Amino acid sequence: MKRREFIALVGSTAAWSSLALAQSKGPWRLGVLLYSDPQSDPQMAAVGRRLGELGYVEGRSIAIEYRYAEGRLDRLPNLAAALVALQPNVILAVGGDVAPIAKKVDQKIPLVFVSSADPEQLGLVASLRRPGGNATGVTLLQDALASKRLELLKEALPNISRVGFVWYPDHPDNEYREAKRAAQTLGLRLHSAEVRSSDDFEAALSRANDEGIDAIYVVSSRLTVLNLKRLVRFATQHHLPLVGGWGAWAKEGGLFSYGPDSVAMAGRAANYIDKIFKGANPGDLPVEQPTKFELIINLKTANALGLNLPHSLLSRGDELVD
Repeated sequence: MKRREFIALVGSTAAWSSLALAQSKGPWRLGVLLYSDPQSDPQMAAVGRRLGELGYVEGRSIAIEYRYAEGRLDRLPNLAAALVALQPNVILAVGGDVAPIAKKVDQKIPLVFVSSADPEQLGLVASLRRPGGNATGVTLLQDALASKRLELLKEALPNISRVGFVWYPDHPDNEYREAKRAAQTLGLRLHSAEVRSSDDFEAALSRANDEGIDAIYVVSSRLTVLNLKRLVRFATQHHLPLVGGWGAWAKEGGLFSYGPDSVAMAGRAANYIDKIFKGANPGDLPVEQPTKFELIINLKTANALGLNLPHSLLSRGDELVD
């Protein structure tokens, strides 16, 4: 998706219907707040495709601009403020660590979010069914799936005992508590590999590997996805199975992934943008939750690792990559 398809513009609104009427003479204005470059973000590509399906044409019926932090969270507050100053009709915030910053900066402009964390816990909405306020959107609810992923990992590799847990502790859905509880039940030991910037990965992974880990569990966040290829390369070089929540982990060389289709779910955020443009109050639009979870297994990786995965696991795979 081209950069000009995302334009950062922001504005305030008190009455959604009045706003729609006021903007009917010109293109709708959408501001987008991101962690990383939208050109390499498949979720943003999905939003753009869906907007096109809904009839929006960039430069004619919609003007879209973005502000992105280039992988540095400390830049987000200023970028969010810059968007607000531009007075768009809607702000789209992509990421569980991005949306709360947009919400904190402004509570009037309609905010549509794509969040892997629980938006209630983040303070984005009063409830999933009736958000209230100025925000609504899509949640992936990743944290609740940590135990299931570890169960699948134990099923795939019954003899493992130590798992390197790669996570960004400051991310709102870091999965650590849920994973720790599940690991104890499954007889697994988690070795924490904390990362707070792209510079931390090599040292964190090396320390975990020195502790004799049998596999790598990656918590999906903007930071870890930004370093996806680096993580998969490390796992491959050290002959370690890697698992994660989003499909990209399996498709790029991890052993398997289990979770919602994050790209398809992100695309559905465009439906909220469309409804708000047409006069809907975001506080009245229920937050959408995933209803389907996909198990994607990379058979090529399994073969490279010399693994003979059980039929009980393979038969439940929604997609087998070979």
